[in-house]
Amino acid sequence: MDQDNNIKENTGVTGQLPVEAIKKHRAGRGTRGKAVYKAATLRDIIISHERILVMGHRIADMDSFGAAVGIYCAARQLGKESYIVLGTVTTSLKPMLDCFGTEAGYPGDMIITGERAMELTDSGTALVVVDTNSPSYTECQKLLYMADSLVVFDHHRQGSETIDNADLSYIEPYASSACELTTEVIQNFDEDIELSDAEADALYAGILLDTNNFVTRTGVRTFETAAYLKRCGADTTRVRKLMRNDLNAYKARADAIVHTEVYRGAYAISICPADNIESPTVACAQAANELLNIIGIKASFVLTEYGGKVYISARSIDEIDVQKIMVKLGGGGHISSAGAQMTGCTVDEARQTIMDMIDEMIDRGGE
Repeated sequence: MDQDNNIKENTGVTGQLPVEAIKKHRAGRGTRGKAVYKAATLRDIIISHERILVMGHRIADMDSFGAAVGIYCAARQLGKESYIVLGTVTTSLKPMLDCFGTEAGYPGDMIITGERAMELTDSGTALVVVDTNSPSYTECQKLLYMADSLVVFDHHRQGSETIDNADLSYIEPYASSACELTTEVIQNFDEDIELSDAEADALYAGILLDTNNFVTRTGVRTFETAAYLKRCGADTTRVRKLMRNDLNAYKARADAIVHTEVYRGAYAISICPADNIESPTVACAQAANELLNIIGIKASFVLTEYGGKVYISARSIDEIDVQKIMVKLGGGGHISSAGAQMTGCTVDEARQTIMDMIDEMIDRGGE
């Protein structure tokens, strides 16, 4: 009983405690110890290497880039040569990326391509992968097998395809974001570490993005991490401006919402147009989030065709495990937020595949 009261006090839950609230609280307590251990291990790996490369997933978002910035800061604290591996820069990420130019005091080669990273990689190179644990989703998969040491920091559930040759793996599905994990490690990495306003903004923006402005997947640790970043100089108004969309992306998201089909009375399915926008996957994810605001919707699936692939953003509130559905399509994520990439099919064929999977799920009587 005392333990339950303690959980209520720390989570803000009243009445009978949901199982999920208890799990998140216990996971949060365990994460404190994990963060200290992972920070110490990461420190040892960085100290023992001359060069540190940080890599996220393809078509990087705020969480992937923010987490990479956090690791970059840790390597810089130890005086190591470090780089962030980045390919396609979307319009949604560019405003944040512009904060790390030479005029702000950052090296001109802070951001490098995968090709350049492979040229730099040798026996003295450690690679840190953030915001994905799937080899095929990484910015440059070849780097996984070239670096002397490999570290993975991610908050997604492990699927059928995982990076299995890491020397240090910190995969915590109860964390809100990769930026939350990275910030916790930074807090325990070195008491003298300092973040600039731009670096604190980048980490804070990643948390905002993956929690949908602190609406989903938040726990006590999430808010404690956000408070730490605020103390480091993160500014909510500045971050909000950096995260604004251009007009074409906003229209694309609105178009996806307008043309949504409600399948079997509870599943919102739509296609987000990719024409005239540079970040259709971002608009796709935003539309999937907004569709959950419709009464009666248990899960939303928004698809967009981009770069020869069909990207799917799947969202739910608490009744449907969309991660299980996305895993069957080769993707992954969380119970309430997941995604997948499909090749060799049209966007209409991908939509029909999702409908067939919903039918199968309902017919089996298990949601």
